[in-house]
Amino acid sequence: MFCGSRSGADARYEYAARELGRLLGERGLELVYGGGNVGLMGALADAALAAGAKVTGIIPEALISREVGHRGLTELHVVPNMHVRKRMMAERADAFIALPGGIGTFEELFEVWTWRQLGYHGSPLGLLDVAGYYQQLLAFMRHTREQGFLSAEQLDLLVVDTDAGRLLDRLQSMPSNGRLKLNQT
Repeated sequence: MFCGSRSGADARYEYAARELGRLLGERGLELVYGGGNVGLMGALADAALAAGAKVTGIIPEALISREVGHRGLTELHVVPNMHVRKRMMAERADAFIALPGGIGTFEELFEVWTWRQLGYHGSPLGLLDVAGYYQQLLAFMRHTREQGFLSAEQLDLLVVDTDAGRLLDRLQSMPSNGRLKLNQT
């Protein structure tokens, strides 16, 4: 799960994070996320825990104090850097979902999207478009496709929905061809 370490300007962002966390717990799903206790990250984790989900956080040493690493998780892994964090999150994930967030969220989403189209994993990718947050990005991605830098198939790898439950339904119905497989160098 990728999302902001801030709550954002619209209360619907935090509501959606809490709703998604609750649904994860109710469905018996596990949450793997960045390990923070603030912003959408904290709201998502707290709601998932309250609903009975196993929650694994993976946070870099440099962010543990700044993001106030969540001490109430099922598992909290403190790792040396962002590269290790992203790899460890991806290796443990069966699907990827991005909620509203900033450049870190964008970077993480685009990385796993790139890895998917390159065949490094076969896990579904989802985008929870809360209150139209991602509409301009999606318009740009369509423009990228129209300009010949992205195929329709690559764009279609990203499942977009405005409703957390429906997004989970769609992702859970998709085949997963396995977790991240990168060379161990």
